[in-house]
Formats: sequence, C-alpha cells, structure tokens
Amino acid sequence: MSVSRGRDLTALPKAHLHLHFTGSMRQSTLWELAAERGIRLPRSLTDDVALQVEPTRRGWFRFQRQYDTARAVVDSEGAMRRIMHEAAEDDAAEGSGRLELQVDPTSYAPFIGGLTPAIEIVLDQAAISSRQTGVDIGIIIAASRTRHPLDARTLARLAAKNVGPVVGFGLSNDERSGDTASFGPAFRIAREAGLSAVPHGGELLGPSHVHDVVAHLRPDRLGHGVRAAEDPELLARIVDLGIGLEVCPGSNASLGVTREPTDVPLRRLVEAGAQIALGADDPLLFDSRLLDQYETARKIGFSDAELADLAADSIRISRASDEVKSRLLTGVQDWLAATPDELPPSPPSWGPKTSNVRKFSGPN
Repeated sequence: MSVSRGRDLTALPKAHLHLHFTGSMRQSTLWELAAERGIRLPRSLTDDVALQVEPTRRGWFRFQRQYDTARAVVDSEGAMRRIMHEAAEDDAAEGSGRLELQVDPTSYAPFIGGLTPAIEIVLDQAAISSRQTGVDIGIIIAASRTRHPLDARTLARLAAKNVGPVVGFGLSNDERSGDTASFGPAFRIAREAGLSAVPHGGELLGPSHVHDVVAHLRPDRLGHGVRAAEDPELLARIVDLGIGLEVCPGSNASLGVTREPTDVPLRRLVEAGAQIALGADDPLLFDSRLLDQYETARKIGFSDAELADLAADSIRISRASDEVKSRLLTGVQDWLAATPDELPPSPPSWGPKTSNVRKFSGPN
C-alpha cells in the first residue's frame, strides 16, 4: 500500500492516554541504570528489536519476565524521577500535549519507604516535568489482576486521597488472571472519589471478557478494547455508553493479538463511532512509540482529516482540564487548516533510543 506523507504528525497536538511507567523507559536509560547496578540484562533487552510473542500464557509470561527485569533497575527515587521526566520529554517530542501515565506504586514501594512515598515521588516529579516540558500530566494508579482484590482496594483509596494530580484508577496485567467482578469494589471507591475508571480489557481476551469488564467495572475508557470489534452489538453498546478505547497497534502486534500493527481493526472501530486514543503501551519492549501509532493509522489509509479526528478524540476523552482541552483542540484545527509549509517546526527530539540522550540530572 502506498502511503501519502501528508502533514507532519509530530506537529499534530494529541493526548497520550495509554503508557505504563516502567514500559515508558528509554532503552538507553535501562542500559545505564542496569550497568550502574551491576545487573546483567538478557539479550532481548539489549538487541534493540521489538518483542514478539505468541498470544498464549507462555507468551505473556515471556513478556512479563522482560518487564519485571526492566523494573528491577527502578530501585530509587532518582530512577523514578528520571523515568517520569524522560517520559514527559519524549511525549513533548512527539507532539503530545497531554500525558496520562499509569503506575502501580506497589512495585517501587519497597525501595523508597512504602506506597505513599512512591506515589508522592511520581506526583511531585510529574508536576515539575509538566512545567519544564509543557506537557500536561495526569497520573493513573493501577492495580494488578495477579494480586488480591483487597490490594486493589488499598490502591483505590490511595488514588482517592490524591484526586487532582491522580485522574484515574486502572487494572492491568494478564486479562486471564483474577475474577473481574471481585475488583468491582475497588472501582466503586475510585468512582465515588471522582476518578476515571480505566481498566484493561479486550486485548488478549475477546468480547465475553469485555462484557464482564463493562458490567462489573463500569469503565470510562477501556485499555485496548480492540476485540470488541468482533461483536457489533457489544461495540454499539460501548459507543452508546461513551466508553473510550485506548488502542495500541504496536502492542497488539507484539503480543500476537494481530500479525501486524496495520491489522488492528481501527477502521471498523472508528466507523462504528468509537472514540479512540492511540497509545504506545510499553515502548521499551515494543519498540513503538506514540508517533508510530499515528504512522500506522496513516498506513491503514487514514487521511490527515481522519488523523486529526483521532487526535481530537484522544484529547476529548482525556481527563485534562477544559482549558487544556480547548487549547489542544484549537491546535488540531490549526494543524489541519495549515498547508505543510505553514506548520510550526516539529518539537525537538530527545532521541529516546540513542546513546547520546540528554541525561536527566534531577528536578530544578
């Protein structure tokens, strides 16, 4: 398929709503932190090749093992601040004006004194990095399906105590683990506090799982949700309920949900009326960042006008303030109205995969 180059996608204002904390890490940062700690990384984390696994429990285990290996280097406040700041820098370089970063503080709590200090570090650095990069940042606290539902309630209460900088509550990890209904009380705590409900669903498992997530967790957005395209009635219900979908083509291909990123049923979802935010999920492992997802949509055949619609939807279904949404949506209109020669220069690229990246030296 021939693809028109079109307008510069880095200049298109957009919101990034599906990005995990450790998974956002630059490869060069992983290598540097591992070397400082004397941690020997497996070749799969040093060969600069995107992860590719089969859509089975064994494939997921391989993915999770690599993720856990990468997470092992995040053992200090300095490492956490660096990852947060570099995630903001990298989003700014790709034209993202709003980032909603998902973090499970359980993983980092043992190193810095507990759950509360872990989330306080992330929130403090998010505020600093937002001022320095211009990216508006909200944090999503996420529980894991592999842990007890009571752990999820603890995290939901922590999220509820930090409403404002914390904008949502999520549920991640292998969709085949845990009982969806048992996490309902945690999401009730989050909703009653005014947080957005943003669980994963509809990636590894099909429509029946999406039905369960919608019924028991009452999501405002679904992390992934692409498998809803297999059931037109379910998809119509999702659209009627106003549930947004965080679609991650690169992730879907790496985890074997589709053969190629371009095989994601993006056109079918859009034509059904779904509101979609494209996301990178875990670029550290999938070698595919936010901008790559828009390039994939362009390869599928989306015009500049349709790409602008995708970007606008991502902004609308975010938890950004009305002022931020208005500013970014105006930018989308300006991007579409301008000819390529009239577009502003692209944001500076921090080169997340090169060895000469600008090293974060801590908050100013």
